[in-house]
Amino acid sequence: MSEMRTTPSQTTPAKGAEQSVPQQQARERQAVREGGGSRLLTDQGNTTISDTVVAKIAGMAAREVRGVRDFGVGTARAFGAIKERLPGGDYGSATRGIAVEVGERQAAADIDLVVEYGISIPDLANAVRKNVIGAVERMCGLEVTEVNILVDDVWLPGQERTQQQQQTGATSEPRVK
Repeated sequence: MSEMRTTPSQTTPAKGAEQSVPQQQARERQAVREGGGSRLLTDQGNTTISDTVVAKIAGMAAREVRGVRDFGVGTARAFGAIKERLPGGDYGSATRGIAVEVGERQAAADIDLVVEYGISIPDLANAVRKNVIGAVERMCGLEVTEVNILVDDVWLPGQERTQQQQQTGATSEPRVK
């Protein structure tokens, strides 16, 4: 009698071998139920969150940090300030200076800031980053992979008064007739 040999094709897959797509999806859904993975992909359906929603949340979270004065770059900031003064306001101001990329499970944000003079920029950037990550992860269930911050300008003391005077045509000297 000859000895029977088992060939690799006749054996069961080794532990960790590739599983079918339905099995992988089932494992991911189980991870969601157990508190891991994405809460956006469930047995009952998927939830998609738009870039605009994430940008608004990131913008509001950044505004909460002391020392953040404004958002956006140069002309966009000036144009936004004018639009805010018009009747009806500027609904885009919540996302001005905020750019996001949103995937199924992750998000990333780029934020252009104007900071108040005298504030530590590295400390402010870390506080903004922490606040944005916390808000987006808590409200959207997305993992935030990065928050890049560009400090575009520094708001100087008295700058607001000077800008208001320029907009109204007022001068610091009273007119005498």
